[in-house]
Amino acid sequence: MLSQVVQLIEQNQRFMITSHIRPDGDGLGSGLALYWMLMSLGKDADVVLRDRVPPAYNVLPGSDRVLVRDDVTERYDAAFIIECSDVQRPGLPSLGGQFVVNIDHHSTTEPFGDVNWIDATSAAVGEMIYNLCKALGVEVTKEIAECIYTALLTDTGSFHFSNTTERTLKIASELVRRGVEPARISQALFYSYPFSKIKLMGIVLSRIERDESGRIAWVRMDRETMYEADACEEDADGIVNHALSIHEVDAVAFFKELSPGSYRVSLRSKGKNNVAKVAELFGGGGHRNAAGCRVDGEFEAVKRRVIDGLQAAIGVAPVSA
Repeated sequence: MLSQVVQLIEQNQRFMITSHIRPDGDGLGSGLALYWMLMSLGKDADVVLRDRVPPAYNVLPGSDRVLVRDDVTERYDAAFIIECSDVQRPGLPSLGGQFVVNIDHHSTTEPFGDVNWIDATSAAVGEMIYNLCKALGVEVTKEIAECIYTALLTDTGSFHFSNTTERTLKIASELVRRGVEPARISQALFYSYPFSKIKLMGIVLSRIERDESGRIAWVRMDRETMYEADACEEDADGIVNHALSIHEVDAVAFFKELSPGSYRVSLRSKGKNNVAKVAELFGGGGHRNAAGCRVDGEFEAVKRRVIDGLQAAIGVAPVSA
């Protein structure tokens, strides 16, 4: 499929790039890297997102060029949709009317595009964009390198997750040779939190619970907690990873209330424990060690269903009622 994407870019002029709502490091980094590649080829390109760029990612070259829109009103030769499970995920209602190129590294992603380039062996879409850069013969400039490095850094958990491979580290090494300053990127992403995020993290993590085995933990954030911390949606990002840092814990669920009776559930695990299979039970998906889904219902019932799934996934006895 890489060859199809190369041919498409070479034969067309006007492109759009987007990713999912509440964009993350891989979606933004990969999208902006692709933007700089297209610009270097003399193409016309717009990066269009439903939500604003989170402040931490303002470090990315080109972040100030992102267009925040409620929909797509212009016609493009092709629209690249990065790291999305379906055409609805970017939150742009008319996007399906474009010629869609679906680029993702999640094994659970359906081939919803006119062209589908899905590589589940890649640690991040950033790896795929790096390969595309090479295939197009585009020089890896500092701008491209910083964007791809951010994609790799965030989707591998700072190279902590099991999706980190020799290939990932080799690419990261070349990106550093191309001008990336790892400490500067890490400082911007992980050591520049607003006070509200730390306050929210403290409240949420103080209420952490575990099952009887001690191997499964869960945390909950309702709307009242967010208001108490004077926090926003972005401030909740990454809290689930702190819960997973407990030595005995093998899997974690983070229940974030979207509205009364509706929860976004983020799942994380260590080693070979597959939480993507649990997310799929509820119509979600992701990677073996990082996945998510949306579950509706009264909280205790939602929690029970998700924890039951996690217990089955890692092979522990259910919590007694």
